[in-house]
Amino acid sequence: MTVTVLGLLNTHTSDLGMPEGLTPAPAVALAPAGLALLLQVIPAAGGITDRLRTGAAALLALTSAALGATALDRHPAAAVATLLAGLAVACLDLRLPRRIRGTSVRVADPLLLGAATVALVALVHRLFAPVVPGQGAAGGMPLTLAAGLLTLTAGAILARPDAAPPRTPDQSGLVAELRDRQDFADNLLQSMNEAVMVLDANYRVIDVNRRWRELTGQQDDVPEPPPLPPPGGGGDWLLHRADGTEVPVLATMAAIPDAAGAPRGYVATLVDIASRKEAEVALSEHAAELERGNADLAAALAFKNDLTSMLTHDVAQPISSIASLAELLCADWADLPDDIRLELATKIDKNTRRLIKMMNDLQLLFRLDTGTVTARRVPVPLLEVVRTAGADTPGADQIEITIDEELSALADRGHLAVVVENLLKNAITHGAAPIRVSASHQGDGTVLLCVQDSGAGVPEDLLPGLFGRFIRGSGLGLFIARHLVEANGGSVRYEPATPRGARLLVTLETAPR
Repeated sequence: MTVTVLGLLNTHTSDLGMPEGLTPAPAVALAPAGLALLLQVIPAAGGITDRLRTGAAALLALTSAALGATALDRHPAAAVATLLAGLAVACLDLRLPRRIRGTSVRVADPLLLGAATVALVALVHRLFAPVVPGQGAAGGMPLTLAAGLLTLTAGAILARPDAAPPRTPDQSGLVAELRDRQDFADNLLQSMNEAVMVLDANYRVIDVNRRWRELTGQQDDVPEPPPLPPPGGGGDWLLHRADGTEVPVLATMAAIPDAAGAPRGYVATLVDIASRKEAEVALSEHAAELERGNADLAAALAFKNDLTSMLTHDVAQPISSIASLAELLCADWADLPDDIRLELATKIDKNTRRLIKMMNDLQLLFRLDTGTVTARRVPVPLLEVVRTAGADTPGADQIEITIDEELSALADRGHLAVVVENLLKNAITHGAAPIRVSASHQGDGTVLLCVQDSGAGVPEDLLPGLFGRFIRGSGLGLFIARHLVEANGGSVRYEPATPRGARLLVTLETAPR
C-alpha cells in the first residue's frame, strides 16, 4: 500500500525534468507493483481463490514492468529500477535449479538486488547534485520515486517464502499426505493399550496417550514426567497416581536416536500389572499355606515317630515284665514261698500302675493337642498337694518339703497334682538326692513353687526343647506339666541351681484369702 501511494503521489509531484513535461511512466508503474506485492503477501486460502490471487499478482507485476520499460529512452535509471522491481514481484516464487550442490536459485533475488542498487545510486546522485534555481537538483531520480522503489524492494525481500519450499502443483497433496501421516500417528498413539509418554532429548513431555491418562488419573496437561527407569532399562515399577496412590507397572524406557546416533527423544511405555501382582500375592499366600501345611504334616509325622519310639520302649518294658512275672507265678505257684509270691505280685502291680499312668498321660496329651483341657481353678493348699504327690512317688524318702501351710494357689487341683508329680518324678529320675520342694509369695500377686534336685543339671543341648514332647525318651512329664500350668494361667521355666542341680520353677496366681 505504501508503494502504491508513493507511486500515485509521484505522478503529481514529479520533478524530473524539462519544461515540455515529464512522462510519469515510472511513477505510474509503482501503483500496480504495490498492488501485486499486496496480493503476494495475502495468506493462501487454497483452491481456485488462491490461483486467482496468484494470477492477478503476476499480471499486475508484469504491467508494472511494462510501464517501466516504456520510459527507458527518457528516464533510464527510474525505468530500469521499476522494470527490475516489477519482474522481481512477478517471479517472487520462481526458482531455477543449480547443477552444483543440487540446490536452486530464486530468480527474484538478483532482480531485487539490481532494482535496489539503481534506486540507491540515483538517490545518492540526487542528494549530492548541484541545485538549479527554480528546478531543484539537477538530474537524478525524484525522492518519492526512489523511496517507492526501495520500499517495493524491501517488501519483496520480506515477502519471499524463504523458510517454505517452493510452491509446486504437488504442494497441496504433500501437505495433505503429511497431515494424514500425523493423524495416523496420533490415532496409533491414542489407540495403544499400553500407557505411552513421548519425551524430547531434555526429558520434557511432548505427548501422552489416552491409556497414560487413565493409568495415572491425570486428565490435565502433564507438566513433567514421573520417576521413570533410565533409558534402555525397565522392569517392575511403582507409578504414582494423581490421587496419591501407587499402581504396579512394567516400565520400559527407549531412546529415539537421530542420524548421528545421539538421542533426540525418549518413549516411556508402562503396562498395568496390578492383576498380575494380585495373582502373585495370592499364589505366595497359597504357597505359604502349603508350607504351613507341610510343616504341620512334618510335625505330625515327628510326633508319630516319637510316640512310636516311646511306646516301643516305655510301654513294651512293663508289659514284658508283667508277662514274665505272671508266667513265673503260674508255672511255679506251688513251689514258690509266700514272700516270693508277694514280691512277684507287687512287681506286677507296680508295672501295671506304670502302664496305667502312661495311658493316662497319653490320653491327657491327646486332649491337650485338641484343646479340650479346661481348668476349674479353686484355692489349693500347696503343702497338701505336694505331700500327697510325694507319697505316691517312688523315692519319697529323698524329698524335702519346705512350704507354709497357709500358702495356697489358684489352680485346678487335679492339674496341680499331676504337675507336681511329674516334676518330682523328673527330679528323682534324672537328678540326684536330696530333692527340695519349696514355695513362696511373690510381690506381683503370684506364688512360686520350686522343685530342685542336686544332680548335674540339664545339658545345654537339651534346653531348647526341655518342655517339649518325649524329652530324654522317658515320657511326657515335662510337656504335660507345661501345658497344664499354662492352662491354669501360670508358667514354668528352668534355671540351673547353685552350686549344682536343676531348678524347675512354677508360677501361679495366689489364691485370695
